[in-house]
Amino acid sequence: MLGLAAVILGVLALVGLLASILSNGLSSFQQTYVALDIYLDPERLDKAGDGDLEKIAKVSTFGYAPIIQKAMDDKLAAVGVSVDGLSSKDAADLISKEAPAELRRYVLANPTQIGETVPFNLLASGRIDGYYKGRVSMESAALDRNVSPEQLRLADKLKEEGVLVTRFNWNFFTAPDASDTRPEAAGLGVAILGSAYMMLVVLVLSLPIGVAASIYLEEFAPKNRFTDVIEVNIANLAAVPSIVFGILGLAVFINFVGLPQSAPIVGGLVLTLMTLPTIIIATRASLKAVPPSIRDAALGVGASKMQSIFHHVLPLAMPGILTGTIIGLAQALGETAPLLLIGMVAFVREFPAAPPEGFFDPASALPVQVYNWTQRGDPAFVERASGAIIVLLVFLVMMNLVAIILRRRFERRW
Repeated sequence: MLGLAAVILGVLALVGLLASILSNGLSSFQQTYVALDIYLDPERLDKAGDGDLEKIAKVSTFGYAPIIQKAMDDKLAAVGVSVDGLSSKDAADLISKEAPAELRRYVLANPTQIGETVPFNLLASGRIDGYYKGRVSMESAALDRNVSPEQLRLADKLKEEGVLVTRFNWNFFTAPDASDTRPEAAGLGVAILGSAYMMLVVLVLSLPIGVAASIYLEEFAPKNRFTDVIEVNIANLAAVPSIVFGILGLAVFINFVGLPQSAPIVGGLVLTLMTLPTIIIATRASLKAVPPSIRDAALGVGASKMQSIFHHVLPLAMPGILTGTIIGLAQALGETAPLLLIGMVAFVREFPAAPPEGFFDPASALPVQVYNWTQRGDPAFVERASGAIIVLLVFLVMMNLVAIILRRRFERRW
């Protein structure tokens, strides 16, 4: 009964945790947009009229704000929505401050569109988006300098006319992080790519090194005091707090070797050191699980010791090795403390390049991005952090499912 009660208590705690994360984070996968038809005025964007991209690029985001404001005025007039008590600027403030930068990127990528009227779905401001997600109310808006009840009422009218739409937020997976004033534009693009680069480094380094070390210790190394010390240290390394590996990475890889901070290569090296003990322990357990008769039979028909291990023992132990490797990678994917110490907590807007150069570019990681967002004051970032936790949990569940499937598919029972 005590055991059953403990299991039930653990399940209830897990359900409560998941319910809290899902209730706070699921809304981050939805986003409110403002649909506008924007006239790309050549008088503002290309005064010379020659289509020179260098001249067009000199127009800053401040030059695009009046264009968006005029498009908003035109849309209000077209749908017949009044803005009693609001100025034209107040109405335009329903749109995110990220919109001018988004419009500028579009014009620089499509300069031939200048002079045309182009439909856009621009991000609504964080307060307007929060209004439709329950974070903002009329009462709270009356005390908020970033939004007013009149703006919320205007937003309701625009939603009735189909100007404001709420749909799935693909930008949450592809966009980079955003500043404290633009939570609606923040995404996980750089963090997901940075985590993928780090996991690639960890896989390429830890799997061959861990398997080779395991084979040597289990099959070839003599049983003496030296190997006993190695085995004890491997077991101890598996229990070392992760922040200690972060201090080691800061001292060795950054201060001594001179690798750049916030780079996936440094994070991958630190996580490799953390993952190696897990892979070595799992691989040695898998090698021990292969019956000695397999080795004896291979040696009996004339195979060398090397052939018996690599042709017979290792293939039979591979399911356990892969399971241990995937579980080690899943553990490394969720680590935060060592990455904070090597500088991956920095604000990164630019995507890292393709490998191998991208391994040395600044990047973030999923657990660090969660930490960053929880430190910011705007409630919208708390929503974003919970959404990032959901994404991280999905990755971890998928990796563990792959490990379970591989084990059940290839496992041999002796």
